[in-house]
Amino acid sequence: MEAPPVAKRQIPVIVLAGFLGSGKTTLLNHLLGRSGGTRIGAVVNDFGSIEIDAMSVAGQVDSMVSLGNGCLCCAVDTSELDGFLDKLSRPAARIDVIVIEASGLAEPQELIRMILASDNKDIVYGGLVEVVDAAEFAATRARHPELDRHVAIADLVVLNKADRIGDEARRDLLAELAELSPGTPVVPASYGRVDPELLFDRKPREEDTAAVRQLSFEDLHAADEDDSHGHDCHDCHDGCDHSGHLHAAYESIEFVSAEPVDPRRLMEFLDSRPEGLYRIKGFVYFGIAGHKHKFAVHAVGDFLRFYPSSWARAEERLTQLVLIGRGVDAGALRAGLERCRVTPGEPLAEEHTMWGVLRYAQA
Repeated sequence: MEAPPVAKRQIPVIVLAGFLGSGKTTLLNHLLGRSGGTRIGAVVNDFGSIEIDAMSVAGQVDSMVSLGNGCLCCAVDTSELDGFLDKLSRPAARIDVIVIEASGLAEPQELIRMILASDNKDIVYGGLVEVVDAAEFAATRARHPELDRHVAIADLVVLNKADRIGDEARRDLLAELAELSPGTPVVPASYGRVDPELLFDRKPREEDTAAVRQLSFEDLHAADEDDSHGHDCHDCHDGCDHSGHLHAAYESIEFVSAEPVDPRRLMEFLDSRPEGLYRIKGFVYFGIAGHKHKFAVHAVGDFLRFYPSSWARAEERLTQLVLIGRGVDAGALRAGLERCRVTPGEPLAEEHTMWGVLRYAQA
């Protein structure tokens, strides 16, 4: 019997932008060092020799370098970007996510335009992350007024070096960023330390069974961060203050429903996504008269895609969603999704009610 079609997996391409000195490379190194089993393809959009701290063992990076932990780095001009995306998205590369570190003077919307206009069916836009230097924000804004525009189009703003300013100045800056980009989540960070799972799905690392294995960049970063914390978090008890930990920067809300979801009500929910909600991922079970649909969903910022497929014969029909954001009202989000359920006794929707979903569908 022919197997049912499966929603094609696409590799998210994340644009990491910010002006010179904001901490983009530090954040990229942090992602590389805490990627677990996730293979990251890093594309550095700059000119000349570029040193990436975590890759110093590989020397100056001005071409493609393959490393033992599966990370790739390329220093490219934007005109070469399509070629590198094609190369990194080939199945043989086994890349899970691509991160483009934009030049400090690059226009991020140009990189976004190239990704959205690409004919490559193996990639999908994964969001614009704008890194802002908290300590130098006013000075950077005076030198580069276009910073306002970059923040305004960001899907996520990382307020880096937030530890270098006082509490009151930090509150004022958060309010200022909220005015520049209403509804966009802003995550304060120090040394570029944001949880990778805010940006992409991190796979568990497969430990080497050999008695002695090569020390990876992940090991080095983990050691550095344990030293900076002063103790091993696994030994923490209730008295430990977790407010500065990575997981404190965002909230993750799960929603599971065995009842089908009404497509119109779900689209109304998605069209009115609340402030601070950054990512939505999972599967949706639509109840449509005559047949059943399974759709994978991928949303980052205002970007939304559905991927249709069929349920396997023994697969349980469920809607399973994970919503990730900062400062979101978890109760209101769950209540909004609860209203999308088709309640017992309610007639199933007709086929034409799927039109709103199909506008964002990719076969």
